[in-house]
Amino acid sequence: MATLLEAPLRHVADTPRGILRAHRGKSAFALSRPLPSLDLAPYVENYWISRWDLRGARPYVFENLPTPTVHLVFEDGGARIYGVVTGRFTRRLEGRGCVFGVKFRPGGFAPFARSSLAAFTDRVTSAAEVFPHDPALEASVLACWDEAESVALAEDYLRAAAPAAPDEMLALSVAIVDHVESCSELTRVDELAAHFGLGVRTLQRVLRQYVGVGPKWIIRRARQREAAERLARGEAVQIAALAASLGYFDEAHFVRDFRRLVGTTPGAYARTLRERGADREG
Repeated sequence: MATLLEAPLRHVADTPRGILRAHRGKSAFALSRPLPSLDLAPYVENYWISRWDLRGARPYVFENLPTPTVHLVFEDGGARIYGVVTGRFTRRLEGRGCVFGVKFRPGGFAPFARSSLAAFTDRVTSAAEVFPHDPALEASVLACWDEAESVALAEDYLRAAAPAAPDEMLALSVAIVDHVESCSELTRVDELAAHFGLGVRTLQRVLRQYVGVGPKWIIRRARQREAAERLARGEAVQIAALAASLGYFDEAHFVRDFRRLVGTTPGAYARTLRERGADREG
């Protein structure tokens, strides 16, 4: 039996970030993002529950830009740990299904793993590597269509492996990533290190150990995600100016990085979104 939640579920209020061509997904799947209980909030940013029913419809390809976060995912076949994904995440949705995920804060999974998170980067592993093996509970989280009950079951699962208390490096990791996300003009690793009074090597070591990737990757991905979001909002920007504002000295380098991550050039991405907007208005 699941532990009762301490209060009614609260949910993330803002729009999910990083979903590419988000307009396509509004009719393909439903997404809910409950917040964690207070005792797990130092580790967990939010839960996410995705449900879809595409029977008789075309499959939908979900694409998401990477963030420096680890996810514990309850899905068909069991519970799995998805380490930080350094490229674009793609998943094909078809038929009818449901997935329950735990999005850890940057560094929030490290106290559970008790090892360097770099070992999990770009890997999908069985949750049994970190959490007590409990197939019945794992199946119950996914099978329960009552959202509050699913969250309560998942939190029981997490508490079985939770540390006694958060350590100071967890708070530092969260603060570093939050600063990168909120400071658009930040483009250099040495500036980030200086802001926190750390040497560059120490910063690199802390982030690889507790987050799974280095500071250069975190900064670059945050700026690329920001570029995609600005284009998605329909901002009238020159690509060269956008590249320069994100710390690129060479427009061609920015375009190559954007295409590698998003799958198309910035100009083509903006045109596609404009055409979709015109179709909806017409």
